[in-house]
Amino acid sequence: MNRILALDTTHEYGSLALAEGGQVVAEALLHSNEGFSRVLFGELRGLLERSGWELADIDCFAAAAGPGSFTGVRVGLAAAKGLSEALGKPVVAVSNLQALAWHGQAALRAAVMDARREQVYGALYTAQLELVGAEVVAAFADWIATLPEGGFEFVCQDGVWMRALLAGTRFEQAAVVEAPRGLAGAIARIAAARIASGEAQDPAEADANYVRRSDAELFWRTR
Repeated sequence: MNRILALDTTHEYGSLALAEGGQVVAEALLHSNEGFSRVLFGELRGLLERSGWELADIDCFAAAAGPGSFTGVRVGLAAAKGLSEALGKPVVAVSNLQALAWHGQAALRAAVMDARREQVYGALYTAQLELVGAEVVAAFADWIATLPEGGFEFVCQDGVWMRALLAGTRFEQAAVVEAPRGLAGAIARIAAARIASGEAQDPAEADANYVRRSDAELFWRTR
């Protein structure tokens, strides 16, 4: 399996990537304040045409599985699963936090995303992108209280925001790596590694990685 199409529609800034032999050959940054459901397939068609690829050329589909916008996660993952099922190809679902960690350089990488409501999504990964502990959603101060003393870097998509959070904490001088807004390239590379190790999935098995329950579910449970 050499050719991979990766999608990330989990946030306001999304992306698409095409990879072959584990290397990204084309990438497109997307932006939509209203979600990607109406524009995704048009953008995908354009990327394929510019690259001279056909959908039938794709060996595996990969998608950001979250955390992120509940609707955004569903749009990208459903698209990848639908295309995989229609073409009889496998799919790989990749955590956004793991994709962030891919951009790090240290032996340990604390991937951080804004979860709003004065919370963050956070997770600690090794250089081999193996999860240490669990991905969580929590107040930043509560999460960093669980982290080891040092020897790792923070990986995020907004270095200014990250530095503001770290100010006055024991990690104020920690290294910060700013990853690009588009994560599809990292997702494609992670998917290539998983395919090589036999971890590609049947479309029915790929699931979202919300980390936090939806507002609707929280409201229903508190009634």
